[in-house]
Amino acid sequence: MILAVDVQYVDDAAYAAGILFSNWTSASIQKIIRKRIESVQAYEPGAFYKRELPCLKAILSDVDLELDVILIDGYVSLGFDAKPGLGRYLFEALNSNVPVIGVAKTRYLNTPSECELIRGISRKPLYITAAGIPLDEAKSLVGSMSGEGRIPDLLAQVDRLARELGG
Repeated sequence: MILAVDVQYVDDAAYAAGILFSNWTSASIQKIIRKRIESVQAYEPGAFYKRELPCLKAILSDVDLELDVILIDGYVSLGFDAKPGLGRYLFEALNSNVPVIGVAKTRYLNTPSECELIRGISRKPLYITAAGIPLDEAKSLVGSMSGEGRIPDLLAQVDRLARELGG
């Protein structure tokens, strides 16, 4: 099973959404998980994971299926020196048992060009990083996801779900 997650913030609360699906090329969702998380930590520059990781764990607490991979909106590693990003902290919190793929829409400073993925009809890349799975395989899997646009359909849907919760 594949889990895609996203989190939105309103004031000091977070709205997290997750979708479970079983096939990379499918547009079918098996389960939707939504959570409101009260009193999240304030944003700390250089330590975003401290704010978002508890929200991702809240979604994971409602997953009763074995996961093959988790997709996050963000980075697993940052820049040429591969500093740990949110996805790396999540991977380590899961005892390195579940691969994590980061799908970012905005380029982080010094992101290597091999992280770029052009999807569908877009000319603007996504930035893919990964832990527990080779980068080329992660890029291929994200590239195979349903949807003609830059953002795979299911990732756009989990983003919408999180925004709707916070709206």
